[in-house]
Amino acid sequence: MTQGEEAGRKPARVVVADDQTVVREGIVMLLGLLPGIEVVGAAGDGNEAVALVAELAPDAVLMDLRMPRCDGVEATRRIRTEHPGTQVVVLTTYADDESLFPALRAGARGYLTKDAGGDEIVRAVESVLSGDAGLSPSIQRRLLERLSEPAPEPALPPEAPDGLTARETEVLLLIADGLSNQEIARKLHVSTATVKTHINNLFAKTGLKDRAQAVRYAFGKGLVRPPAD
Repeated sequence: MTQGEEAGRKPARVVVADDQTVVREGIVMLLGLLPGIEVVGAAGDGNEAVALVAELAPDAVLMDLRMPRCDGVEATRRIRTEHPGTQVVVLTTYADDESLFPALRAGARGYLTKDAGGDEIVRAVESVLSGDAGLSPSIQRRLLERLSEPAPEPALPPEAPDGLTARETEVLLLIADGLSNQEIARKLHVSTATVKTHINNLFAKTGLKDRAQAVRYAFGKGLVRPPAD
C-alpha cells in the first residue's frame, strides 16, 4: 500500500472491552499512539461493550474474555448477532482451548494474547475488517494442532429397551435430566405436540404412567447413571 493510500484511508473505529481499569486504559493509550486506529469507546464488561456497539457502530471491538456480568464470549455472540457490521478481535491473557474455541464459535474473527505488540493488534484489526482472520502465530499453531489431532471415537448410544425408538429414548433421557416438555421441544427443535406424542408412545411401550416412573425406569435400565457421591 502506498503512503497516499494510507493517508486517504479512514482509521478503524474501535471499542476496547476489558474489566481491569489499568489494562483497559493502557490498551486505549497504546492504540491512541498507533496509525490506523481510532478508539471511540471503552467498556468494563460485556454488557457495556454491547451497549457501546449499539450506540457507536464501531468497526471492531477488542474483547477481553473473563469479565463480570457478561463475559467476552457471550458479548461476542450478541454483537455478531445484533450488529454484524462490527467485527470482534479477542485480546486476552488466555490461549487454552476452553477459551479459544468458544470465542471463535461465537463469531470472533481475531484472537490475540495480551503480549501482542501494537503493530500486531493493528494488523489483526485490519485483517478482520478486510474479511480475513486476525490470529496470532501461536493461535494459528494451536488451530493446526487441533485440526491434526485424530477425531475421538463416537460414543455408542445406549441400547434402547422395550422397542423404544432412538428419538423416544432421547426424550426419555431428557425427562430423566429434569427437562419440561417445552425445554425438550426447544432442545430437539420440534413442537411441544411432537414431544407429547413421543412421551405417549414411550409410556405405552414401557407401561409407565408418569415422569417419576420414567426417571426410575431410565436409571433402572442403565440408560443414565446416578451422580457420584
